[in-house]
Amino acid sequence: MSGSTTLHEYRTGWKRALIETRVSLTSIGDLMGFVMPTAIAIVVLLFMQRADFEGAPVSLGSMNMPSLIGMNVVFGGIVGMVGALAMDRTNGTLLRAKSMPGGMTGYLVGHLVSTAMFIAVTAIALLAVGLPLFDGLEFGSPDRWLIFLAVLLMGIVATLPIGAVLGALLDNPKNMGLVMFPIMGMVAISGIFYPITALPGWLQGVGQVFPMYWMGLGMRHALLPDAMAAVEIGGEWRTVTMFAVLALWAVVSMALAPRLLRRMSRRESGSAVAARRADMQRDW
Repeated sequence: MSGSTTLHEYRTGWKRALIETRVSLTSIGDLMGFVMPTAIAIVVLLFMQRADFEGAPVSLGSMNMPSLIGMNVVFGGIVGMVGALAMDRTNGTLLRAKSMPGGMTGYLVGHLVSTAMFIAVTAIALLAVGLPLFDGLEFGSPDRWLIFLAVLLMGIVATLPIGAVLGALLDNPKNMGLVMFPIMGMVAISGIFYPITALPGWLQGVGQVFPMYWMGLGMRHALLPDAMAAVEIGGEWRTVTMFAVLALWAVVSMALAPRLLRRMSRRESGSAVAARRADMQRDW
């Protein structure tokens, strides 16, 4: 009976994910939220096309295009989950989910799958745009395709539960800055828009702690000429280390997320939702 119930919950979550994705695809606001930041970043990279990094065989713009894909995966996975959970706690969706068929499991599976779909589509769209626009990108062999897909999958698996953990801790959308500002800091020290080797040694060490750097490194490995490894730390792609660090983040966050989410759902009540709504209305 328990196995049948769990299967039903996952099926409910899958159906919920398809509905949420369809709704988002027909919402101008949701689409612009995904498209505009990426479009702005691409325009910035185009202006960097003629800028060179000493010793690199491709332009700075071409060098940063794969990093941008990796950054979007991390950003979308974390911020997407945090924003969804914070809003649903405020508008009562999370409270209603507790009493609906499929319960919290279906609710969370729905958000995870829907967010993962958008991340994957955004990454593939960026790849489709970047290949013809930026010289020097290489994606013409099966090993490149496999590396790209493996890094994309590992990035999604690693970042979505991180977003769920932070979303479980953040109880109000107005506190999104507590997530956004640290992520912007990670971008600055993770070699996304400039090689991390140009930073002081201690900042290089800090940047390597977080998944942002390793996602960018993995995407550069998938899309840039092998000669570009020379501008990386140690002069190599460090593929095994990259997958190991992302896997570690995935394991730790997956272990924490269910416990924090269960605690979060237990604390949900009508009075808590009303208090959040009143707090939001005062801010407006």
